[in-house]
Amino acid sequence: MRDYIIRRLLLLPLIMIGVSFLTFALFRFIPGNACVLDQGFGATQETVTACSKAHGLDRAWYVQYVDWLDGIPTDTSGPTFTERDQPVKEELKHRLPVTLELMMLTLVFAIILGIPPGILSAVRSSSAGDYTSRFMSVLMLSIPNFYLGILIITFASAWLGWTPPQFEQSYVSFFDDPLTNLEEFIPPAFVLGVGIAAVLMRLTRSSMLEVMRNDYIRTAWSKGLRERTVVWRHAMKNALIPVVTVLGLQIGALIGGAVLIESVFALNGIGKYVLEAIVRRDFLVVQSLVLLFAVVYVIANLLVDIAYAWLDPRIHYG
Repeated sequence: MRDYIIRRLLLLPLIMIGVSFLTFALFRFIPGNACVLDQGFGATQETVTACSKAHGLDRAWYVQYVDWLDGIPTDTSGPTFTERDQPVKEELKHRLPVTLELMMLTLVFAIILGIPPGILSAVRSSSAGDYTSRFMSVLMLSIPNFYLGILIITFASAWLGWTPPQFEQSYVSFFDDPLTNLEEFIPPAFVLGVGIAAVLMRLTRSSMLEVMRNDYIRTAWSKGLRERTVVWRHAMKNALIPVVTVLGLQIGALIGGAVLIESVFALNGIGKYVLEAIVRRDFLVVQSLVLLFAVVYVIANLLVDIAYAWLDPRIHYG
């Protein structure tokens, strides 16, 4: 296992170079000029040219790419189009805790709302609870998360007079004010986690039904073991292997969903930051954030592979 992890980590720089080059190349095909957006559509050609020169956009593409890679470790890869002209690293210091907390709470909601109901649905197959959970999973999959977020804000404001605290103030750390912090993050985390929970619920149910039909489960029943022992000790670990796989793949959907949900709930996280950068055609910011997302995704999949060996000791990596 140790050698496998080292090999995967050694491949990480090559993957990052490939991702960075593709991101850099693709964004050069997006219509629009960042300097025109920054200076205004009424700006003269001289002003736009000066802006392009100041941001290095007049240089050859390969020179821009090398300079960007060279500046990533020290965050000196060039000026951005943000209002304060802040380097990406400085923005990440303020925005990264917001997105990390949102993602962690989202995973908690997804696991709690997805895996236990899926297991109970499989164990009590064809019961009223099974039909209810299957109906709820389809319903949760059918509602777009950004639309659900808008509905929650609208109805909570109209009926309860409640609006998210971040609409009136900036991000509040959990260590400074736990109640206000949870009030800020629980609604968006729930909205973002509903769709992932629906996928996990349906997959957990189907995986558990398949595992419960195996011979070793019938042997466990024949020994007179209690249902809780059969389900939780013998069936659940094997049933969770495909669930863990999909959960790792959902990290990409989680990052993409954060872009919309942070904008809907006015959370100044990385998702909102990358959306603003795309609108501004701020290539430097987008390239750096996509690279960060790629690192997170690769590491998440590595953790999934490690989880396989814990769930099933028969799995070995050479």
